[in-house]
Amino acid sequence: MEIAVIVSALAGGIVIFWLIALYNRLVKARNQLREGWSGIEVQLKRRHDLIPALVDCVKGYQAHEQELLEEVVRDRNVAQAATEAGEVGSAERALGKDLVRIVALVEQYPELKADEAFLRLMEDLVEIEDHLQYARRYYNGSVRDLNNVVESFPANLVAGG
Repeated sequence: MEIAVIVSALAGGIVIFWLIALYNRLVKARNQLREGWSGIEVQLKRRHDLIPALVDCVKGYQAHEQELLEEVVRDRNVAQAATEAGEVGSAERALGKDLVRIVALVEQYPELKADEAFLRLMEDLVEIEDHLQYARRYYNGSVRDLNNVVESFPANLVAGG
């Protein structure tokens, strides 16, 4: 009788230990996912903060490109207001296209390409885009890791995956 109690207690302890370890893995994966998304948000905010200076710099060189500059500001405001992941993605794609159009516009104005303030802003933008790419990779890796944990047996029984 004592052996059965000991074996039952040991089995129960193993199950409890396994559940705790599984819970901790899920929490860690979820926190890494949140950290990854936070990294993306930080870089997007840096890009949003850079856009007004970039628009002002370009605006000083060519007034008849006002429509593009207004579109950039409008898309920036939409991107800043977006809260859902899908909205953020759509808004940021539109904003990215606007920034490409600004760079193409700059090609038409050699004096703007030589402007030191503009060059500094473009260097900052390139740095931000690089960091944004790294943040997206980290986020995507975190999503993959969380999915692997949630979809693996027997964790999927507990996590509902």
